[in-house]
Amino acid sequence: MLAVLLILGLTIYLFVSEVVRVDVAAILIMVLVGATGVVPAAHVFDGFASNAVISIIAVMIMGAGLDRTGVMSQLAGYILRVGGSTEKRIIPIISGTVGIISSFMQNIGAAALFLPVVSRISTRTSIPLSRLLMPMGFCAILGGTMTMVGSSPLILLNDLLLNANEALPADVTPMQTFHLFAVTPIGIVMVTAGIVYFVVLGTRLLPELHDGMADSSAISQYFEELYGLKGDIFEAFVPVNSSLVGKTIGDAEALPNAPFVLGMRVGREIALEPPIDEVIPAGATFALMGSQDQVRRFARATGIDLARDMEEFVEVLNPSRAGVSEVVIPPASSVAGRTIRQAGMRKRYGAHVLAIYRQEEVIRHDLSDTELQVGDTLVLHSFWDDLYRLTQDRSFVVVTDYPYEVTRPHRVFHALAFFLLAIGMVLFTDLRLSLALLTGAVGMILSGVITIDEAYRSVGWQSVFLLAGLLPLGLAVETTGTAAWLAHEVLRLLGDVPLWVLQSVLAVLTTGFTLLMSNVGATVLLVPLAINIAIGAGGNPAVFALTVALAASNSFLIPTHQVNALVMGPGGYAVADFMRAGGIMTVLFLVILIPMVNLIF
Repeated sequence: MLAVLLILGLTIYLFVSEVVRVDVAAILIMVLVGATGVVPAAHVFDGFASNAVISIIAVMIMGAGLDRTGVMSQLAGYILRVGGSTEKRIIPIISGTVGIISSFMQNIGAAALFLPVVSRISTRTSIPLSRLLMPMGFCAILGGTMTMVGSSPLILLNDLLLNANEALPADVTPMQTFHLFAVTPIGIVMVTAGIVYFVVLGTRLLPELHDGMADSSAISQYFEELYGLKGDIFEAFVPVNSSLVGKTIGDAEALPNAPFVLGMRVGREIALEPPIDEVIPAGATFALMGSQDQVRRFARATGIDLARDMEEFVEVLNPSRAGVSEVVIPPASSVAGRTIRQAGMRKRYGAHVLAIYRQEEVIRHDLSDTELQVGDTLVLHSFWDDLYRLTQDRSFVVVTDYPYEVTRPHRVFHALAFFLLAIGMVLFTDLRLSLALLTGAVGMILSGVITIDEAYRSVGWQSVFLLAGLLPLGLAVETTGTAAWLAHEVLRLLGDVPLWVLQSVLAVLTTGFTLLMSNVGATVLLVPLAINIAIGAGGNPAVFALTVALAASNSFLIPTHQVNALVMGPGGYAVADFMRAGGIMTVLFLVILIPMVNLIF
């Protein structure tokens, strides 16, 4: 017991001080637990084959598979179309959707998926990004409480209960594990409370847009300062009486001070970077790039109608799918000496040339007839897919780092089928959670939704080693009697108090541990303590353990959670912003948690 207490103290010190990374600390603790004999050497590495670890790996792979098919991006595009332009309407739609998605995939994955979407909404609606990102991030964390696979602590909980059953006294009934949707009522109330909280108090608690935000990011400033390219993307409708009807795209762009035509929709067909000889029919919809004044003057001169919000092109021009890049013409390039029109930049490569940088000169006019020279830098707008294909042509050298990922929309039905199969096996069979989820992950790999190499890359190995490394410590705390001794001391200190008070103390303690270390670490350390406190006080040990696992998601006060760290930079948040908005959210979480747990269980 003394050895376990010393290792516990070292664990807390390593997590709080961050002398080494948390996964390195977990591996060190695993080695110490085995080397000291606290856990038999034959069981030190059991964590890597545990139900929780395999389940987390499977959830990460399935989440990546769904993302590869573009189903998540399509959902994000739909939200943009129906969200309107008011803060009170956009926040519930975005936050609610992110909460639902994060109940089946990692919180950080759901938040990262919606980060570019929220950025685009901010630009189009003029709502500061700082008013949208924190609600989205908090609801991604809250969404993890909606299912037993929504967060690492809840995935881990059932394993911890099974381990604890082996050390329970003979007169105590073994604890039952929780099914997939056991916590869904609690999670729904949590997400709803988070949405209402930001809708009602968001204007008072959330900061205004800080300098250096995402919508004026370093990349945007770079293209504006070097090439004079500035402005946003606007959508416009071409009525019958417009002067553009019957003209070509090239004719439209040749007009004085005309914006760039990035896309055109005719009927149901959308063409990004349409060829310059494409004729403009009545009823077409344009995607125009330029400054607001420039686009408005162009609209008045040509008789086209500007849309208030982007609808038709909101998905195809999402920053995760298309954007601006730089390409250099190398020696021996096949396009050197040819004009942009002759090279077929739009027709062959799907790339729209916005500017040419040549020997400290920026060329922005009459581009179609400009002859390309070796050493020219072309500024392009294109799909990332088209830019990737451009890298395969030795006539160009792409010098921009861009977020290209292979998408397989034709595999969307395979991805959804195997995802639903995995959930169905969890709900309607007796298979272990890990085996059921891994069936879905393997099915996605075999059906071509995601390759095995992409599956390896989609796994957050830091989380895997953190969890597997700490599981032996949790086992040691339970089997050596350390948890029982600590529980006895806590009960002696608190005296005879109601069960809900003990639960509240555990929830507050878990919240504090989660802010100082990982939520997995807090769960591993405190679940055995919660179980023994419940036994000593005559409570339900499984419910006390669940209280700890749910409270491990109460990570709003400071930006130590991965999701908070993700949105802090783009949102321009300071620690004080999290303490102000997150402080009330932390208290609200605890106020909801204890009554809901006791009401449901």
